[in-house]
Amino acid sequence: MSWFRWLLGRSDNQVQELARRLDVPARQLLNLKPQYRSFRIPKRRGGHRTIHEPVPELKRIQRRIHKRLLARLRCHEAATGFRPGLSIVHNALPHVGKAVVVRMDLWEFFPSTRAERVYQYFRFIGWNRRTSQLLTELCTRRGGLPQGAPTSPALSNLVNYQLDARLDALARRLGATYTRYADDLTFSFQEDDPRAIRYLVRRTKTILAEYGYRFNQRKKLAVCRRHQQQRVTGLVVNQYVNLPRRTRRWLRAVKHYMATGREASLTPQQLEGWYALELMVYRQGQQG
Repeated sequence: MSWFRWLLGRSDNQVQELARRLDVPARQLLNLKPQYRSFRIPKRRGGHRTIHEPVPELKRIQRRIHKRLLARLRCHEAATGFRPGLSIVHNALPHVGKAVVVRMDLWEFFPSTRAERVYQYFRFIGWNRRTSQLLTELCTRRGGLPQGAPTSPALSNLVNYQLDARLDALARRLGATYTRYADDLTFSFQEDDPRAIRYLVRRTKTILAEYGYRFNQRKKLAVCRRHQQQRVTGLVVNQYVNLPRRTRRWLRAVKHYMATGREASLTPQQLEGWYALELMVYRQGQQG
């Protein structure tokens, strides 16, 4: 008996069902060897981010997995990243006007979301062992989620439902509010209670470690009070959601440079994109 027939027999026809949902021949799914093209792109705040882009055939299948298997599944409400209709503004709004804002960044978030957890999630939503293993192989790279795969953002939210639920419960118990935008964790307190803040940070580290995550050692833990500029996913939240003053001044300077015919640090198209961001922040911030 061939490997293909043995796997189909062992999978109780679930591989065939997966192939039907993805509109891809089962043999093609089983024979596909996931491959990626890796490259680096600059980060807005300095440094570089490594992207692992799947080859076209794999990307096409991953897009179908996302659209047909994952898109309608529920993640925790505290997870605001990678969700249709939500933005960095929605992540920032719950923390407006708080006494203390605590920010934490996770180190290597996507690669640290391990394949074993992805496999367990596929088992949890009803796929059997063989099909869950196949789905995991199609959606992971070297034991973790690849940053650049169409399935990684949704899976990073879905597999972390329990993590978000635990951190949200911890925050509520301490009188705080919790949101997560990808690898950015934010807690905010109505009252400035140093003991509660220290306990929150200590317990959060412990909980994160249980799921294979740790803090980004390159970025300090940020604990900002009312007299300081409080930022959440790059937006100021002291009184209302807004771009930082330095960013707004820089945009006005760029516009002035362009109007007077001098060389500017942005192209007209880039400036238009920044103004679109500023308008989005203003409109969504007003709705909140």
